[in-house]
Amino acid sequence: MGVYSEYLDRRMNMEQLVKERKAQLRRIQQVRGGRDILVYAADLRKQGAPIAIVYEDLLPIRDQLANLKGDRLDFVIETPGGVGEIAEDIVHLIRTRYDHVAMLVPGTAKSAGTIMVMAGDEILMEPGSTLGPIDAQLAWQGKTFSAQALLDGMEKIKEEVDNTHRLNRAYIPMLNNISPGELQSAENALKFAKELVRDWLAGYKFKDWAVHSSTGAPVTEEEKKERAEEIAEQLCDHGRWLTHGRSIRIGNLHDMRLKVTDYSENAELADAVRRYHTLLQMTFDSNIYKVFETVDSQIMRMQVAQQSRPQGSDAALVDIECGKCKGKMKVQANLGVRKPLEAGAIGFPADNRLTCQRCGNVMDVSDVRRSIEAQAGRKIV
Repeated sequence: MGVYSEYLDRRMNMEQLVKERKAQLRRIQQVRGGRDILVYAADLRKQGAPIAIVYEDLLPIRDQLANLKGDRLDFVIETPGGVGEIAEDIVHLIRTRYDHVAMLVPGTAKSAGTIMVMAGDEILMEPGSTLGPIDAQLAWQGKTFSAQALLDGMEKIKEEVDNTHRLNRAYIPMLNNISPGELQSAENALKFAKELVRDWLAGYKFKDWAVHSSTGAPVTEEEKKERAEEIAEQLCDHGRWLTHGRSIRIGNLHDMRLKVTDYSENAELADAVRRYHTLLQMTFDSNIYKVFETVDSQIMRMQVAQQSRPQGSDAALVDIECGKCKGKMKVQANLGVRKPLEAGAIGFPADNRLTCQRCGNVMDVSDVRRSIEAQAGRKIV
């Protein structure tokens, strides 16, 4: 039986899911020799939630790091990417604390997540794990596209004008809407991503690379930087990957001459990581969209339901959607005084554990409680 089927058959509620997740994190920790573990994971399916790497992630990461005591870290990452500058800040928080960091990718770490992975002394993946191109993405006229594609397109127009000594009139509307500053921003964004990867690979991944495996000759600092530069260029090559969402796997990284540890070759570690990753996805079958956790602590972010009733009312009605079956529930939160439930509404759970009336999925609505009480200035009773 598959791991997912096994866990589905157990019909675990959220409390049981958390307990089992922690158990698998402890297994990973034991197999990995007692290293600290920090998980930074987002639900890639919840496109309407702030699942990207954003400024608000810094506080919970800093908070969870404060719970750790060792000097070696396994950083488990699952992310669609996000703001490169914030990725740099997260790496700074980690690398100023730890002498040795292993980046463990059980599923997906795309874009800025890939950039973060390159800051590891060790990179652990399995054949199903995926990274992604690091070519910067720009938002322009309501669309998102590759900065490299923009620059390549402008270069083609320039070459065409040089060859024909005339400008195709079809290009004029587009050129009228592009400023030199925007082109410079595209160049800067590409340079920023490549420089981060180059510097982190040379400074961390290659720091203990002493001799060439093929010749036994000593490796110079210049050779480390050259190899790092080559890998950064390949990861940023839009012409090679064609789309920003393209998956880059272990084989692709080995072709770039980047050494990656295939954790599937360790049966005990692979089982623990796969079980943890499965439980993480099942956790995301709720309204939770981000998890920051260690073996002994966690912070979970969730989508806050829409709220009706003006401030100052004695009750708030919130529409909560089950993350598993997408069923909707109208939940009434009485503020300060107890009131009869409105037709079709259910009471706000005292223990912050809301059970879906359709499928039985249990959701943690602690964030909803905090949001309502903050807006109303009164406690839910």
